Amino acid sequence: MKVCIVGAGAIGGFIGTRLAAAGRAQVSAVARGATLAALREHGWRLDTAQGRVTAPCPDASDRAEDLGVQDLVVIAVKGPALTAVAQGIAPLLGPDTLVLPAMNGVPWWFCQGLPGFEAPLHSVDPGGVVARSIPFESVIGCVVHASTSTPEPGLVRHRMGDGLIVGEPRGGRSERVRAVADLLAHAGFAVTHSADVRHDAWYKLWGNLTMNPVSAITGATIDRLLADPLVREFCSAAMREAAAIGERIGCAINQGAEDRHAVTAKLGAVKTSMLQDVEAGRPIELDAIVGAVHEIGQRLDLPTPAIGALLGLTRLFGRVHGLYPQG
Repeated sequence: MKVCIVGAGAIGGFIGTRLAAAGRAQVSAVARGATLAALREHGWRLDTAQGRVTAPCPDASDRAEDLGVQDLVVIAVKGPALTAVAQGIAPLLGPDTLVLPAMNGVPWWFCQGLPGFEAPLHSVDPGGVVARSIPFESVIGCVVHASTSTPEPGLVRHRMGDGLIVGEPRGGRSERVRAVADLLAHAGFAVTHSADVRHDAWYKLWGNLTMNPVSAITGATIDRLLADPLVREFCSAAMREAAAIGERIGCAINQGAEDRHAVTAKLGAVKTSMLQDVEAGRPIELDAIVGAVHEIGQRLDLPTPAIGALLGLTRLFGRVHGLYPQG
């Protein structure tokens, strides 16, 4: 199987290294700058608790046309880069190519087919560019449960978790998803072939919706956020609003905010991915994690005062610090 990783950062490099090392796929990469140079010089590299995993990466380029049509394309870029990436990957896509977006937040395909969502979500796909560039029929839904980082370009450090949930965006199970799941499981991932990957994506987002942006604007780790009763209740209020949205779109959450806080608290003094982006001076993935939830609530005419406040505060923080586009 020919697999191309588009965006060989923390998650893309994690998936790419494991797939390449497992030997069942020919793994290439679309990357840029220092990451591309590192892949060409060192190949795939992943540091784990058991030691370093390496594998050759003979095919890496910043031009998709250099790599040709693939069987599977894994998109693992940050949300702000998705529109440009989608417009550039046509040379990788054939009639039978599968596209696996391993990204944070609400994916661009999430509301397709839902009543009242004929137009794409502006927050994650302004103008519908991504939907036009990547056929919905090619998409395999994916939810990542792993903590990784990039201490230097081209080198991934795995902290915890190796869960991947994959499934048909329309629901149900299929042979094509089973084949992708088997490939990923062979590479060492704990793979779940889900019959409702939309619900899985919403459930993960429900837990990340508040921790990411609140940590970004305060600089606090998760343990400190949950230890402050006022901050904790604000996060709970936003989660209750998101749960109400989920009820309306077929993604009911059968858990309370405090139950989820108890699970999250077990992570300890962890820096969220958005806080890591802030500290590194990278654009924040606000639109997919908070903006899309706010937009869905608006389209459903559901009140979302806490989510709106969270979006407004984090957006202003991002603009002041040059990490989010100016309005």
